[in-house]
Amino acid sequence: MRDGSAGRLAYTASMKVQIEQLAAHIVYALLWSVGRLPLRLQHRLGRWLGDAMRLLRGREWRVALRNLALCVPELNAAQRDVLARETLRETGCLLFETCRFWSHPLQDGLELIREVENAALLDQALARGKGVIVAAPHLGNWELLSQYLASRAPISVVYRAPRQAFMERVIQRGRNHPGVAQVRAEAAGVRSLFRTLLAGGMLGILPDQQPKQGDGEFAPFFGIPALTMSLLTRLLQRSEATVVFAWAQRLPHAQGFKIVFLPADPGLREADSAEAIAALNRGVEACVRRAMTQYQWGYKRFSISPPGEPHRYHGHL
Repeated sequence: MRDGSAGRLAYTASMKVQIEQLAAHIVYALLWSVGRLPLRLQHRLGRWLGDAMRLLRGREWRVALRNLALCVPELNAAQRDVLARETLRETGCLLFETCRFWSHPLQDGLELIREVENAALLDQALARGKGVIVAAPHLGNWELLSQYLASRAPISVVYRAPRQAFMERVIQRGRNHPGVAQVRAEAAGVRSLFRTLLAGGMLGILPDQQPKQGDGEFAPFFGIPALTMSLLTRLLQRSEATVVFAWAQRLPHAQGFKIVFLPADPGLREADSAEAIAALNRGVEACVRRAMTQYQWGYKRFSISPPGEPHRYHGHL
C-alpha cells in the first residue's frame, strides 16, 4: 500500500510538471507570435488595450486613479484622469513590447536604442571594479534595460517568482539572454548577490517592488508611507558597490527608446536604515518625475499600510 501511494504521488507530480511545461509552451508560442508584429503596430494595439481598460473601469484603471490621488494631490480630478489614461496606454505598449523582447535575440532590442543619457555614470561604476547595483523602477521598459546592461557587462537580475509555476518557466525562457543571470528573491539568491558584488559584478533590482511584511521598512514615497525593500541598502552595507538608477524610456511615435541613468542619493550610504531607505525612495521618485506616464501607476504600491493607519485602497476599489 505504501509503495502504491508513493507511486500515485510520483505520477501526480509528474503530470503536474508536464501540464506546467505544456502551459508554458502555449503561452510562449502566443508571446512569440505577438512579438513578431512591427513595433508601431504593437504600440497601436497597446494604446487600444489601455483605452479598453479605462472604458471597462478595470482594476488597473481604478488603482492608477487612487495612486495618483495619493501621490499628486496638486492635480485636479480631470488632470489625474488624463494622466491615468496615458499611463494605461503606456502599460499596454509595455505588454506588447515585452512579447518582442522575450522572443527576439538581444541584438534586436539593442538596435531600438537611440540614445543613452548619462552613460558615464555606468562607465565609471563599472571601472571602479567594486560592484554595481542598478536600481531600475517600474518605469519605461525594464526588460530592454536589462538587455542593454547585459551588453555592457554580465548582470544578475533579481526577480520574485510568480504564483503560477508555468509563468516562471515563461519568464526564465524570455529573459534567457547572453550575460543575464536570473536570481530569485529568496535566501539562497540573496547570498549569491553578495558574492556577485564582492567579485565586482553587476546586479539589477526593482527598488519599488513592495516586499512582504517584515522584509522592509516604511519610508515616504511621494509623501505617502510605503513599505520599501531593505535588500538594496543591506547589500550596500556589506559592499563598496556603486548604485545608479536607470530606466529605458519609450520615445514617441515608435521611434525607439532612450536609456537614462541618474546618480543615487548619497543618503543611501547612511548607517541608519530608515534614512537609507528614505533616500532609496527619493531616488525612485526622481526617476518617475522624469516620465510620469511611463510609471506603473496601476501597481498597488501602498497595499500594506503602517500599523494603525487605514488601508490605502479600501473603499476606492
